Amino acid sequence: MPNPPLSDLRVIDISTVLAGPGCARHLADFGADVIKVERPGTGDTVRDMGWRDPSDDVTLFWKMVGRGKRTIVLDLKSEDGVSVLRKLLETADVLVENFRPGKLEALGLEPEVLLAVNPKLVITRV
Repeated sequence: MPNPPLSDLRVIDISTVLAGPGCARHLADFGADVIKVERPGTGDTVRDMGWRDPSDDVTLFWKMVGRGKRTIVLDLKSEDGVSVLRKLLETADVLVENFRPGKLEALGLEPEVLLAVNPKLVITRV
């Protein structure tokens, strides 16, 4: 596909496991530039879920929800990690997250703060 329909869209995916990453994967499938934020050490939980392909030791679930994405490791419990995320969000069109209620706010990333960084940001809470 030379010009996928979402090729002008930039998505930051800070979600975990299946629902949120699957949502962001669909956007990537249609051409969006998706940057998956993973935690230090273990990455996304889905990297360790289910059957591993013996040819590359990557789980089937990761192949399903991680495809078409770039990744970055950020510790969102640290000031530096949150600062880098805010920088990424300055130029993003969409944020996908699926934390438990109140978790985003506990990190100091409530919608009001995110929209102050980027008023055009679409915040998707899966």
